[in-house]
Amino acid sequence: MTMDYLLWVCSLLVPVVLAVEETLMDSRWATTELAWTTFPESGWEEVSGYDDSMSPIRTYQVCNVREPNQNNWLRTDFIPRKGVLRVYVELKFSVRDCASIPNIPGSCKETFNLFYHESEGDTATDTSPQWRENPYVKVDTIAPDESFSLLEAGRINTKVRSFGPLSKAGFYLAFQDLGACMSLISVRVFFKKCSTTIANFAVFPETATGAEATSLVIAPGVCVTNALEVSVPLKLYCNGDGEWMVPVGSCTCVAGFEPSADDTQCQACIPGTFKPKFGEGSCAPCPSNSRTSARGSNICPCQNDFYRADSDPPNSGCTTIPSAPRNVISSVNETSLSLEWEEPKDTGGRDDLVYNVVCKKCLRDQSPCTRCDDNVDIAPRRLGLRLRKVVVRNLQAHTRYSFEVQAVNGVSGKKNTPPSYSTVNITTNQAAPSAVPTVHLMRSTSDTLSLSWLPPEKPNGVILDYEIKYHERGQAMSHTVTSQHSSAKVEGLRAATPYVVQVRARTVAGYGRYSNPMDFSTSLHSDPQKSVQDQLPLIIGSASAGLVVIVALVVIAVVCLKKQRSGSELEYTEKLQQYISPGVKVYIDPFTYEDPNDAVHEFAKEIDISCVKIEEVIGAGEFGEVCRGRLKQAGRREMVVAIKTLKAGYTERQRRDFLAEASIMGQFDHPNVIRLEGVLTRICPILIITEFMENGALDSFLRLNDGRFTMTQLVGMLRGIAAGMKYLSDMNYVHRDLAARNILVNSNLVCKVSDFGLSRFLDDTSADPTYTSSLGGKIPIRWTAPEAIAFRKFTSASDVWSYGIVMWEVVSYGERPYWDMSNQDVMTAVEQDYRLPPPMDCPMVLHQLMLECWMKERNLRPKFSRIVSTLDKLLRNAASLKVVTSTYSGDLLRLGGTLPGHNRKSPDSSQEIVRQQMSQTLPIRV
Repeated sequence: MTMDYLLWVCSLLVPVVLAVEETLMDSRWATTELAWTTFPESGWEEVSGYDDSMSPIRTYQVCNVREPNQNNWLRTDFIPRKGVLRVYVELKFSVRDCASIPNIPGSCKETFNLFYHESEGDTATDTSPQWRENPYVKVDTIAPDESFSLLEAGRINTKVRSFGPLSKAGFYLAFQDLGACMSLISVRVFFKKCSTTIANFAVFPETATGAEATSLVIAPGVCVTNALEVSVPLKLYCNGDGEWMVPVGSCTCVAGFEPSADDTQCQACIPGTFKPKFGEGSCAPCPSNSRTSARGSNICPCQNDFYRADSDPPNSGCTTIPSAPRNVISSVNETSLSLEWEEPKDTGGRDDLVYNVVCKKCLRDQSPCTRCDDNVDIAPRRLGLRLRKVVVRNLQAHTRYSFEVQAVNGVSGKKNTPPSYSTVNITTNQAAPSAVPTVHLMRSTSDTLSLSWLPPEKPNGVILDYEIKYHERGQAMSHTVTSQHSSAKVEGLRAATPYVVQVRARTVAGYGRYSNPMDFSTSLHSDPQKSVQDQLPLIIGSASAGLVVIVALVVIAVVCLKKQRSGSELEYTEKLQQYISPGVKVYIDPFTYEDPNDAVHEFAKEIDISCVKIEEVIGAGEFGEVCRGRLKQAGRREMVVAIKTLKAGYTERQRRDFLAEASIMGQFDHPNVIRLEGVLTRICPILIITEFMENGALDSFLRLNDGRFTMTQLVGMLRGIAAGMKYLSDMNYVHRDLAARNILVNSNLVCKVSDFGLSRFLDDTSADPTYTSSLGGKIPIRWTAPEAIAFRKFTSASDVWSYGIVMWEVVSYGERPYWDMSNQDVMTAVEQDYRLPPPMDCPMVLHQLMLECWMKERNLRPKFSRIVSTLDKLLRNAASLKVVTSTYSGDLLRLGGTLPGHNRKSPDSSQEIVRQQMSQTLPIRV
């Protein structure tokens, strides 16, 4: 152990502030006689004198040493204690040495006694309280350090005594003389306190000491102005000597303020300096290209034409957009183009420079150029290029194009500043035609094949002729013929022989690519017309017989269904569906589309901006603001809607994810799933329109209405959520983030599943359909099944686990699952088979269903169809909801025991009987 460490430990025990004393009474302040009460009158006597500085003082003397059995009392006036618990008495006195007094009896004393008596007011008289030790309380017998003789007069003793705890409004002091020759020069009564102090940027108030000399009194602290707590609780101990001990907790200066020179205050940063975050650091000069003229700045705004990116920290310098790329070089090769360029002269002071290539097609007239079609391929990509080179393919021949090469960085797009770019204009050359589409066989004979085809999709000029290449299957030698038209007859072939045929087109630029090989065979008959005529009756007869069989099957199916229609309408509809449309609608993942616009236009309706009216902002989402507004479309009544906006400055990935959510919602049509009204993708910002849910998110709605619903109403809400999830599960869709916060509630208490940001498609092609999330994906631990946390495997069974947590949230009126446990503690507890206990007044059947949803083996969890059926039965039999579990205790449950450190009472006998009965129908398996 080093000496430095020992010094540090000792420093913690040293008081941080010296003690302060406050006087309650001091006899030296008296300007007139003290007139204290004496008993008997022949005892203590008040005498006026002067101190060393010749100031008048009031003293009391007694010297009846020649008379035996002395008992002389002196009592002060009433002294208010001012709420203190312990007081101190300072006595200055002189005592004559008994040996210096000649001819005295042996009863001479050189000591006296100090007493006190508490009272709620100044009620003492000459006879009350009685002059004896009880009711007076003795403090101590006072003896001098030095006594005096006649030759050594003037020796003054000073003694300090304390007593407590005091509890009444005030007290009296009393002095008892038993036969001494002494003078009581002065009496001072005071108490000790710790004065107001500042430590660790916290103010601690003036605090009196405790009742005992060893007491520690806690004083709570308050942060100084412009400081906030970083370590709590804020407290300081005042010891029995009125001295502060080491503080506990601390504050620190907020952003824009720094510690003063004496570390007691937080002072504002001067103009030209800033402090971006709280802490003990000092203000710093504004970074480059920024300035501030205000005091207490936590950020320096950028100067004109300079910006910070959203990801830039406040202490970074401001930067600007780059200049245009330099020396753009283009090289045209028929309908392909190579572009290269040099980096801008000015990168804007940033190192996140990338490039965008914008393709525009220009017509020969004077109309403006328009964006190129999506089939134009720019490799490696159009946006976010690091390399300064691209290759453009699939351009049209003899066409003028304009290419913009943009230089952008992290601050491009700030304040609607357009990116800097360089433009290059090119015209494509003549190019060979594209491949001929599929070749068709029109007629075959024993020695000819009659063929036809469509012209190439991109002729790239005038087609001069077509070349037909053919050879016998399995033979290497081929032959060619030409045709001026898109059809030809190949002659001189062998009968009943298969041939492989390909066709290509020719322009002045040369031949294009051959079509895909097609197999055609010559026939055995020399007269194809006669052959067809001979076989025509047989063909017609076969077709007629087949039609009769089909009609008969349809009639039989309809008759069977009508007979069964006497049952429920639902059964009839389901059976009819089996005959007419055996396929089931399956969710399609929009991320399988190369262009998100294709997915959103396929599944979502495009709405005209004139139909939408935004009224107010009601919240903020992941991508932007959420507003309330109105939608009025032709032929439909005006309706209140929720409007999600895509914030400005979005990245391409954010736009893709934003549109993907609309593409997902657009595929769903169920009363318990949020309904998509449409999208607006042709304006800025992009908007998603959904139905408006008046009561908002389910968790906050329940917390605002704690205890206001019947159990039947709560079960009705749970049934709606389960029905929505059954619909999604039937579509092979996994939600992955099912929680009460992602359930919306309308004015009729109808709950609808929403927020499909984490959801993905469920691959149903394997025996164990799962979804594997990305390695960096965030997982809501408290709502997620253990196998999904451990292996990133999401299934409808993991959604069932999450639904069990939602049940717990609903019955507990929005309480946080697992309370204040950390995510790691939650995972550990669940892995060790601990489960959430029933909320207060929770029906046993509901908690039993929760436990089934939390089965460790996912194959044992109920399907959503069974959950809906179970809740329907409970709603029809409301009596089953009246049997509740034991009182909620906030402890986790475990089969065979409870969480260590927790005690949970066993249910009474009646509850145990009900639990056993329920276990016969809903067994617990965890």
